[in-house]
Amino acid sequence: MKITAILILFFSAVCMAGCSSNDTTMSENPFYKESTLPFEAPDFNVIENRHFMPAFERGMEEQLHEIDSIATQESEPTFDNTIVEMELSGDLLTRVQRVFYNLTSAHTNDEIQKIQSELAPKLAAHSDNIYLNRDLFNRVETLYQNVEQLDLDEESKKLLTDTYRDFVRAGAQLNDEQQSRMREINEQISSLTTEFQEKLLEMTRERAVVVENEAMLDGLSSDRIASAKQLAEERGLENSYLINISNTTRHPLLSSLNNREMRKQLWEASAYRGLGENGGIDTRPIVLELAELRAERVNLLGYDTYASYALEPQTGESPERVLDLLKDLIPPIIRNSDAEAELIQEYMTQDGIEGELQPWDWEYYAEKVRQEQYNINESDVRNYFELDKVLNDGVFYTMERLFGVTFEERFDLPVYHEDVRVWNVMDEDGTQIGLFYGDFFSRDSKRGGAWMNSFVVQSHLKEKKPVVVNVLNITPPAEGEPALVSFSNVTTLFHEMGHAVHGLFSDVTYPSLAGTSVPRDFVEFPSTFQEDWAILPEVLENYANHHETGERIPQDLLDKLVEARNFNQGFDTYEYLAATLLDMEWHLLGPSEIPSDVVAFEQASLAKYNLANPAIPPRYKSTYFSHIFSGGYSANYYAYIWSEILAADAFSFMSNQGGLTRENGDRLMKYILSQGGSDEAMDLYRDYRGGEPDVQHLLERRGLD
Repeated sequence: MKITAILILFFSAVCMAGCSSNDTTMSENPFYKESTLPFEAPDFNVIENRHFMPAFERGMEEQLHEIDSIATQESEPTFDNTIVEMELSGDLLTRVQRVFYNLTSAHTNDEIQKIQSELAPKLAAHSDNIYLNRDLFNRVETLYQNVEQLDLDEESKKLLTDTYRDFVRAGAQLNDEQQSRMREINEQISSLTTEFQEKLLEMTRERAVVVENEAMLDGLSSDRIASAKQLAEERGLENSYLINISNTTRHPLLSSLNNREMRKQLWEASAYRGLGENGGIDTRPIVLELAELRAERVNLLGYDTYASYALEPQTGESPERVLDLLKDLIPPIIRNSDAEAELIQEYMTQDGIEGELQPWDWEYYAEKVRQEQYNINESDVRNYFELDKVLNDGVFYTMERLFGVTFEERFDLPVYHEDVRVWNVMDEDGTQIGLFYGDFFSRDSKRGGAWMNSFVVQSHLKEKKPVVVNVLNITPPAEGEPALVSFSNVTTLFHEMGHAVHGLFSDVTYPSLAGTSVPRDFVEFPSTFQEDWAILPEVLENYANHHETGERIPQDLLDKLVEARNFNQGFDTYEYLAATLLDMEWHLLGPSEIPSDVVAFEQASLAKYNLANPAIPPRYKSTYFSHIFSGGYSANYYAYIWSEILAADAFSFMSNQGGLTRENGDRLMKYILSQGGSDEAMDLYRDYRGGEPDVQHLLERRGLD
């Protein structure tokens, strides 16, 4: 049982409580019993905000009672009466957590945010009350030390090993004084990560750009302008247009806006958030305090740095190993980005713009270069990518070709927002594998980015099938208009489906090892792998049809899309790598090394690796780096490129074995997607691949060879 597994995507720690005086009766609170909907899907018709806190408090109380019964029993420890019983504990807490923490990211409100803030320290204490329970740890340790005499299957051995490791890493071996300080730190970290997440959402509204003159939006398509007008009207702004900032430093509209001042305004709104400008939201104190608390916490556990602690259970293993890989990528990335910058500068000169290349220029002129070199216009391209067509004839088509599964939309299940849709996922023999929810459009109540969550995880022990949700932030169409998406959105749809099938195809006994319960630097492999099908000609041809005429995407445009895949990869990889190394630098600090100036530390860290080009800022700056300060990727943001090494290698391997075939899909399902965390991640990959991954395929994939 991993108590923290449910919350790891949202927090760096999880937590205690008691009964509340406002507790709801059994008949009133839908979380007090299993949902009667198919596969125990949440019944959003009856779930209300008032149900959450009582369910959390009762759920924590029930689980602590279950844990106490396990820890204090007189029977000698066995795998069944200790580890299995721990896996079976906490059902109520699990149910409410999985619903609540999807809403905190996908559809929050003031009441949910208030509950979230109140819960953070309680959940941190709850986790500590389990992992710092000495009687319970003694039972786990006894089993771990005698694992070879227990006659366990490999999955059970893995669960026991992981459980023992989690206890040790939580502080089970510390003395009373150290454990007391550990509890204090965990409570503070949990509250701070929650506060950081809340402030990011607030900044989405605070930093939204209001445009009063439509001429400033020259270059945007009519449907994007209509969408901006509708967003403004929803905020009560008349005769205006509203552009929400994206979660990253750059903004997708920078490639289209012709007005340079408008581009600068939009870029600065994004890049300078969290700095307290003009009395606005300031997240710098949170960043500094989190860095210091994390460093102190791992020092208590005997680690020099948080990065050493965080990387120990990952396939990356150590900061030194990860940094070696990242530093090897820097020279080819700089060469490529310098060549791209030189070409962009030429286009700027032709437009009569003197001076240095600015970050709000890059994507605009890169798009001009792309249009000239490949004759691709993003607005024209979007006409061939209508959301439902991409889903049904692109993403779902590919999943059927690879795995034999089909998606049947249903309209009878309640959802948490009117935009959310639901599909049955059916195997080719007619049996239902699980449920898939899709929440695709951006809104004020949703944080930026894209992700997958599970409402129910697969488990033979608990006889449960999976219920998963993909959440994206596609700009919603104006009322009555088709949902046309960028090719970047198309790629994201394929990517998130990779996470979804990792959860849907899980076939393990224990819930703690199910689906995406794998190392952080492995979890992005199955999703990144799926991206490449989006540009496979036979897949593109199947879903890329003009939304008005039904005309198949012209072959020359199709060819150019494939050829242009590696365009601007120097920039893309540079901004990602800069953010990755910034993450590492924050988490290589000791408690006494925490700087006082966030911006100065950021600049010095980038200069250290020769990545301080002002025209290519990091994908995330510290003040809004949600992955590492509220999202579970602290000292792990490198995971995306680490996983991409596996993804590129696996796709090359599969392509050489016939490409999009059931035989290839079945092999991936057998060795990777069905296994969850039931074995060591790299052992799973070697079994699948028949050898070690080759980093050369990554360089080829990104056009950096």
